[in-house]
Amino acid sequence: MGEVAVEVELENALDRQLAVEGKLPVAQVRLQKCRVLVDTGAVLMLLPQDLVEALGLRLKRKAIVAYADERKEERSVAGVVTVRVGDREFDTDCIVGPPRCEPLLGQIVLEALDLLVDCPRQQLVPRPESPYLPTLKLK
Repeated sequence: MGEVAVEVELENALDRQLAVEGKLPVAQVRLQKCRVLVDTGAVLMLLPQDLVEALGLRLKRKAIVAYADERKEERSVAGVVTVRVGDREFDTDCIVGPPRCEPLLGQIVLEALDLLVDCPRQQLVPRPESPYLPTLKLK
């Protein structure tokens, strides 16, 4: 398939909610733009610890993660982070990786945003059946 890395915007969803409620100035909402590797083999999003801390995401729980080389390791899960790809956005939790590791965008975000991986053009694109809004299956 080849590697596809895309630019996304990440935002602390709790900060945004506080700003909407007038309890936090909009200028103080923590957000970051970064390149993430699209990994269709990953389920959740993985963000490096330093990025999780910069966004001020809260550690929520622990999970066992299984790597491609079959190693297993306990990692923290943090959230809630808003992921924006183009004009689509989704709130999700993320696995906290080691500092400065490569961020990964997994299946849950791809499914929720109804995006396909376009390898030749190195981008994510809406499914042709849902060009304007994500179509989510309920069956």
